[in-house]
Amino acid sequence: MRYDLVIFDNDGVLVDSEPISNRILAGHLTEVGHPTTYEDSVRDYMGAAVHRVHDVVWERSGRRLPDGFDEELHARVFAAFERELEPVAGAAGVLDRLVAEGVPYCLASSGSHERIRVALRRTGLYERFGEERIFSSQDVGRGKPAPDLFLHAAAVMGVAPERCAVVEDSPLGVRAAVAAGMDVYAFTAMTPAEKVAGATALFGAMEGLPDLLLG
Repeated sequence: MRYDLVIFDNDGVLVDSEPISNRILAGHLTEVGHPTTYEDSVRDYMGAAVHRVHDVVWERSGRRLPDGFDEELHARVFAAFERELEPVAGAAGVLDRLVAEGVPYCLASSGSHERIRVALRRTGLYERFGEERIFSSQDVGRGKPAPDLFLHAAAVMGVAPERCAVVEDSPLGVRAAVAAGMDVYAFTAMTPAEKVAGATALFGAMEGLPDLLLG
């Protein structure tokens, strides 16, 4: 099927931020008394909005994260992005191919609007989207795995959910896309295939994505 809209996740799909973000989140949680390894962070929080971190910590420990936790986390992540962040290899080429084929696309991320823009500008991808095609979980209140963000993006772009394809790399994101009634293509560079078994198809390198989306 030729899609009327392709919705991209940002972290781990367009920008190679997941290793950076999860390293910093694990360290920050450990510092404030909730020992967390990098592997724990990837398993529990990859693809999630920051409110999920608060929810999981509360459920497991009965303790709230300290005031200022989010601000300090964001400051550390943004500083690391400025030093280290790179685009995912091949991501720009996928966007170029969609433009050439006349297929609209947008971005829908669990990250804050500020985080999305910091990442896109650092990696040189911002101009490929512009303000009108960037959507954040801040727009809807509930992040992935709720379908709200993808449904919001599709509605603003004027496309029915069943005519959309989502490109994701996290189990939470795949669940959200499925719940939204959209096909979802799961990038398995960091995520084991069995964790995203509900996806329409899997791909391990960006070079293989256009044929899946346009075939």
